[in-house]
Amino acid sequence: MKIVLHALFFLWFGLLGEGALAQVSDYPSKPIRIYVGQGAGGGMDTQARIVAQRLASQWAQPVVVENKVGAGGIIATESVARSAPDGYSLLMGPIGNMVFTPILTPHLKYSPTKDFVPVSLVATFPLVVVVNSKSKMNSVAELIAHMKANPDKSNFGGSGPAFQFANELFKMKTGAPGEFIQYKSMSETITALLAGDLVMSMVDTGPATTHINAGTLRALAATSPQRLPSMPQVPTMAELGLRDIEFRYWSGIFAPAGTPKNVIKKLEVEINQILKQPDVMAQMSAHQVTATGSTSDELSKLVASDLRRWGAVAESAKISKQD
Repeated sequence: MKIVLHALFFLWFGLLGEGALAQVSDYPSKPIRIYVGQGAGGGMDTQARIVAQRLASQWAQPVVVENKVGAGGIIATESVARSAPDGYSLLMGPIGNMVFTPILTPHLKYSPTKDFVPVSLVATFPLVVVVNSKSKMNSVAELIAHMKANPDKSNFGGSGPAFQFANELFKMKTGAPGEFIQYKSMSETITALLAGDLVMSMVDTGPATTHINAGTLRALAATSPQRLPSMPQVPTMAELGLRDIEFRYWSGIFAPAGTPKNVIKKLEVEINQILKQPDVMAQMSAHQVTATGSTSDELSKLVASDLRRWGAVAESAKISKQD
């Protein structure tokens, strides 16, 4: 009797296995949706569309970018977390929604490590320390000295948690005093810098490059491991002895937890091949980001590492948590 039961079990398991393999080998057999928590034309949207167009061409299946805007990307992220784990609903997940929001929002309805499986990084970008070009500060050392000599007049500024975390990290590692001022957008932050209302900020290169090239803002350092090709004159934090302020922000593709490993692997391989294409690299570079692929495991480790690193910054800087 046991022999018969064992035989039936293995026959049943084998048929299930063949069915699962068939599903994976047929993937994708219908349109795929990549959800973005930003409006059309934003950085995440642009990156998602570059990848989606290439995947659609490669697989001869529609890959639709759906902008699900609201709550700073939380609505799109929660939506994918609750989607069927079949590889047909993916998330374009920035570091903000996968790291900063979970750190600051204790009662969030999704977990970046439990509700998602990472697929691959898509892009990375550093921040740059900028000051008004009319100031007398020509180096990070001069900036720190000025802020320490004028604590009552010193401040930082930025839009959203990502930039607050970066500026607080600078403050922690350099001892520079100052209050962080929250702005609604990067354009407001830059306007405040140009008006002399802010002493400094750490901003992404996209919005700042025009003003740096025009000579209205001065870049003092970049958080990237190497000097930026677009700003070869700007030293890295590591060159200045501030290696603890070396980091890059990122975006990546994520799938709902439980998505078959073979589907994740197929997506990972295809996306990494796309990101190595010269025209894709050029398109990303034109938007001031670097096309950066990874394995699923590498992105998983990066998310975990960043949750620890930036969680420690939030605790040390006493960044207010949200309900």
